[in-house]
Amino acid sequence: MSSLLVSNIGELVTNDLSLGDGSPLGLVSDAALVVDGGQVSWVGRRDQAPAADSVIDVERAAVIPGFVDSHSHLVFTGDRAEEFAARMAGRPYSTGGIQSTVAATREAPDEVLTANVSRLVNEMARQGTTTIEVKSGYGLTVADEARSLAIAADFTPETTFLGAHVVPPEYAHDPSAYVDLVTGPMLAAARGHAKWIDVFCERGAFDADQARAVLAAGMAAGLEPRIHANQLVQGPGVTVACEVGAAAADHCTYLSDDDVANLRDAGVVATLLPGVEFSTRSPYPDARRLLEAGVTVALATDCNPGSSYTSSMPLCIALAVREMRMTPAEALWGATAGGATALRRDDIGHLGIGARADFAVLAAPSYVHLAYRPGVPLVGTVHRAGRRID
Repeated sequence: MSSLLVSNIGELVTNDLSLGDGSPLGLVSDAALVVDGGQVSWVGRRDQAPAADSVIDVERAAVIPGFVDSHSHLVFTGDRAEEFAARMAGRPYSTGGIQSTVAATREAPDEVLTANVSRLVNEMARQGTTTIEVKSGYGLTVADEARSLAIAADFTPETTFLGAHVVPPEYAHDPSAYVDLVTGPMLAAARGHAKWIDVFCERGAFDADQARAVLAAGMAAGLEPRIHANQLVQGPGVTVACEVGAAAADHCTYLSDDDVANLRDAGVVATLLPGVEFSTRSPYPDARRLLEAGVTVALATDCNPGSSYTSSMPLCIALAVREMRMTPAEALWGATAGGATALRRDDIGHLGIGARADFAVLAAPSYVHLAYRPGVPLVGTVHRAGRRID
């Protein structure tokens, strides 16, 4: 494979403390980077760059690591625009609308679900996302959860079994039997297509004991734990996440002081999903509180048809800065290196030596423009493993 020199970078975000200005973003001005074999092989000042087989001149643009979207629900069909309109007219958000997506997804053939995932993955890529996590959770039968994960696995290795999303209608009067199904036959059918195990530990979904049972079964089957936690109320989800050593607790809207301390001490990433609060008119998480306590914070879209139908990491960055009291630098780090940490990956989310060469060239002189110019399509070209995504 030939080498590639990306040159004339006005501002390069590396997310490598050993590079550039020594900040968490590892900023290098008047920069260049070399890609060889799909990985970053050199980073530094443009006037010191080695020769390469080919050269791209980005004309003083900013270059950032590709976004790492560590929380999405892409395997579905159907539309919930009417539900969104009703919320905007004053109806409060609840988990009940998930059932309408479950019904539509169960009826859809594989090719329809695959086409929808492909559409959304391409939409994400055009906005700078180079790594995605995709959950199941809209099938809620043994066969439908297994096929959802098989479809997701065609697009990403970061697949998550979320059979414990909500209790389906046929088990409404016997939730414990549904937990037995999730931890037994459904897990057995899904595990071959999944890396992660997840559960929605929330009012209207699964309680702490049920969440522990689901995560324990998944971990025993070789899956790694993550959890939906503390979205609607100050509940037990974060406690469960820290007890089991989850990679991430996602949502984290309502937190006690003990929750914040436990996230920090257990090294559990708090993945914040501002698209949800935007789309449900709910209170935003207090990212400033988490950051000042020393908790690692990631940002993700939670792309799904009900509570956050956005595929835009730039939008999430802008919302995090405006509504969650993050600085532009903290928000970008959370959307790149933070997401990688939430997926327990050290080969993505940064542009240090040896990283996979995933990067976006912005139509802007600085990463700050992602929050400074919200809604503007600032992502120019995107490369995954050094290859341009068209």
